[in-house]
Amino acid sequence: MKRIFILFLALVIICFNVVNTKAQVSVSANSAIVIDCASKRVLFEKNAYTKRGMASTTKIMTALICIEKLDFDEIVTVSPHAAGTEGSSIWLSPGEKISVEDLLYGLLLSSGNDAATALAEHTAGSVAAFVQLMNRRARDIGAYNTNFTNPHGLPDDNHYTTAYDLAIITAEAMNNERFSQIVATKNKTISWEGSQWDRSLSNHNKLLKMYDAATGVKTGFTKKDGRCLVSAAEKNGIRLVGVTLSAPDDWNDHINMLNYCYEKYQPYTVCTKGESAGIFADKTNNAEDIALVFKSDYITVLNSDEQEKISTKKVLKVNYPVFKGDTVGRCDVYLSENLIGSVDIIAANDSDIKNDFLTVFIKLAKGILKT
Repeated sequence: MKRIFILFLALVIICFNVVNTKAQVSVSANSAIVIDCASKRVLFEKNAYTKRGMASTTKIMTALICIEKLDFDEIVTVSPHAAGTEGSSIWLSPGEKISVEDLLYGLLLSSGNDAATALAEHTAGSVAAFVQLMNRRARDIGAYNTNFTNPHGLPDDNHYTTAYDLAIITAEAMNNERFSQIVATKNKTISWEGSQWDRSLSNHNKLLKMYDAATGVKTGFTKKDGRCLVSAAEKNGIRLVGVTLSAPDDWNDHINMLNYCYEKYQPYTVCTKGESAGIFADKTNNAEDIALVFKSDYITVLNSDEQEKISTKKVLKVNYPVFKGDTVGRCDVYLSENLIGSVDIIAANDSDIKNDFLTVFIKLAKGILKT
């Protein structure tokens, strides 16, 4: 009887742990994902490659392009078209003059559709031309299942993304210091030309108050697309990006997803910048040996079972003459048999073919024999 009771108790504990693990990653969203910002590795996903509307999370791409192309102190003159943009607004007026920086805060904290249109027109001359920039930048990042038709996210059947695409777009944006600074701001006061008051903005992203590790980024909602949310968090040396699309309980979805990933994964350094990657000795060409070093850090995130499954393979392509700092190949990183990333290998010294008498004689002899 005692053995039966112990067995029953063990089964209860196992079942509780299974249910509890599932509860940690249970999400209300129709599509969801969490990726490691540095390596872009997917840590959790649910229907992450299904095309869906993205509402105002569109403005992540809008802001990224504007930050990359404009100076913050540039002055924008608001057009009647921009001022009349429907939906969420920071109450811009036709002819109002306002800085790019103030518009970016209005775009990302208060989700101003009028700010999005004003920035788009100022950057590219028209909304249509700006949309082309958005789609081109999406392809550059690798977001191949995304299509933008506007800079603000108002509903359009041809305006869509996937949770995965939106995550890698956001990871790219979070690597921009100016962008990450804005989306981490909880409150901001900006100018209001023609008014006796300044505009007082509050960040719509409640995760900045609800989740200690949160560092951004953007909310979105339309009746067509539902509640959309993109989050970023940094803890234990890991920066994560989470996305939910069409999520009735998005705040809790993100807390659950982020907690699950932080509990399960740890940072793992494959190589560090300047670390030796070996020696390349080309005896065929009678050249100086090349000391190889890694061009940058490569850090990924792994669970405890995966750390023993990491392997690397060098792929070298040396073209003489070689100068210190030249890229001479790459180091591919594998998890089991799957390629998960790579890091460039560079030369730590100059190297050229030794054109001494013997080498020249051999080359000439070989040439004569071939003819």
